[in-house]
Amino acid sequence: MNEMTKVTDQRKEPVVIPTEPYISEAYARAEADKLWPKVWQIACREEEIPNVGDYVPYDILDESIIVVRSAPDEISAYYNVCQHRGRRLVDGPGNATRLRCSFHGWVWGLDGKNTFALDKEDWGNCLTPENLKLKEVKVDSWGGFVWINMDPDCPPLKDYLEPAIKMLGPFEFEKMRYRWRQWLYMPCNWKTAMEAFNESYHVDGTHPQFAKWGLTRWWCKAENNCSWHGRGAPRGVVLGARASTGELIMLPDQDPRLAAADYQNEIVRTLDAATTATFVNAANRLVDELPEGTPFDEVNAHYMASAQREDAARGVTWPDVDLNHMIAAGHDWHIFPNTVVLFGHTFVLGYRARPNGHNPDSCIFEVYVLERFPEGQEPKTEWVFKPDLNEESWRKILAQDFINMPQVQKGMKSRGFMGPRPGPLQELSIIHFHRLLAKYMGTGEPQPLG
Repeated sequence: MNEMTKVTDQRKEPVVIPTEPYISEAYARAEADKLWPKVWQIACREEEIPNVGDYVPYDILDESIIVVRSAPDEISAYYNVCQHRGRRLVDGPGNATRLRCSFHGWVWGLDGKNTFALDKEDWGNCLTPENLKLKEVKVDSWGGFVWINMDPDCPPLKDYLEPAIKMLGPFEFEKMRYRWRQWLYMPCNWKTAMEAFNESYHVDGTHPQFAKWGLTRWWCKAENNCSWHGRGAPRGVVLGARASTGELIMLPDQDPRLAAADYQNEIVRTLDAATTATFVNAANRLVDELPEGTPFDEVNAHYMASAQREDAARGVTWPDVDLNHMIAAGHDWHIFPNTVVLFGHTFVLGYRARPNGHNPDSCIFEVYVLERFPEGQEPKTEWVFKPDLNEESWRKILAQDFINMPQVQKGMKSRGFMGPRPGPLQELSIIHFHRLLAKYMGTGEPQPLG
């Protein structure tokens, strides 16, 4: 599997992707054996299990994994199943000094060793410490996320994640905490869901309200188990479109002070993510702090410095990331198979999708926001179920995305559709995604178009 993950994908030829990975129940069932037991995937965040004995179950298809803080500096992961009769040991998050089966009362320590089996002598010498141990799952941490892999021979997490560790590590996701998190059952395949957020080529069509600040093309790169993209050349004349660095973006005839405030207020109102109150405040102050006619570059520099000072005053330190690194990192990363993150200096907007059983037309879709907070002021959050695909539950931008996803799933089944034809430049993430999938699944490889 090590060689399987070392895929660098900068090919530019157009391709067509078979529809089988999206709509086939047989393919969905095969994922349970060929894909999900063999990949690193996010189970939870470390902040969800801060104390010894804290645990969170992570469910993927028919498997359930207990992720537990087994010692102050140690996280363990076990299959969530009693070694006696197969009952699941935990049904939700909690804290315990031991893991006790509610069926017959067998008990395991946080180290996975059995400490009690009722009338153990009835089995003679057949129940041994070794065969009674909870079965372990590979577990590791990066970026404040806890990752699991059911393959005992899997590559180390660090090798699996590169170049994400090198490129995203400086942003220190581990110092962020949940601000909000929501989930729902989405009527589409989990891959359809991921592909709604791992490219920005859709922005012009799905989110036309952003045209008022100018339109841009998008560059995209792919390496190993990652793909990422950022702002490229503008469509027309756009100021500040060199990269998604948190800086200003506007048309040349706009007052940059007003454009910044307009953009930030729109983002917080219609997404409540991909920014922070600090950026919004700094943008809204510009009209009072700078005279009309201040050049774009000066407004941008003042805006970023003002936001950084405000954060510092309230106890939030920005990561030390130089401009060239921010440009190279882009703003949107897809980590195979089911994690997408959009990020800035002090925030992350994240997405995770998982199959909803073996139904290819349904998935569990999660959206979360991370942010840097002053120490001791981190909010307490829980996963909130928001089943309705509307603005009241998800705000305008996500609701716009959600409208597309079920309709794409339906369209995949049409006799009039030959298969997705993602753009070879701006949608390279989708092509790379399916090349990786095909390595695991043995089918579904993108085919040359034309």
